[in-house]
Amino acid sequence: MRLFAAVLPPPEAVAELARVVDPLARTGRELRWTPHEGWHFTLAFMGDVGEHLLPELHARLARAAERTEAFRIRLHGAGHFGGHALWIGAAGGIDTMRLLADRADAAARRSGIPMEQHRRYTPHLTVARSRGRADMRPYTAELGAFEGAYWQVGDVHLVRSRLPVSGVPGEQPRYETVASWPLTG
Repeated sequence: MRLFAAVLPPPEAVAELARVVDPLARTGRELRWTPHEGWHFTLAFMGDVGEHLLPELHARLARAAERTEAFRIRLHGAGHFGGHALWIGAAGGIDTMRLLADRADAAARRSGIPMEQHRRYTPHLTVARSRGRADMRPYTAELGAFEGAYWQVGDVHLVRSRLPVSGVPGEQPRYETVASWPLTG
């Protein structure tokens, strides 16, 4: 299974963001816009994980959640990665979110999952991608002042990513939560 640990925004935060992103999506046809149900903050991307590793991964993610307190964040600002991905950032309990990302990464490593080299976590929720290099400046200018309402992050989720297989242009990955643990630290 292709897996990642994530924070999922609540429906109210998704609706709030959709009100500002949807008008841009109607005009920004050079980008592939992420469907609302695909919006998330990846904490640790694990890639393909063998089923034999899942019990240990579940136990370690549960421990990471038990050691991490719930925190408040809001969607905030915008940026891009090299003209390939347009994202919305976060503000608020970012230090706790980074700690949770570090713990999710460590849980995967200790479960036997080979992880990429660890980098400082940058919270971002991808709203669009470009196949080539796109000029993201008009979009970041439009979304840069976005300030969402605060919401409580109370769970960490293990999400399965199902990549497109139909070959239909514009088809997006589908995400399915396979397990969740409450933050109780």
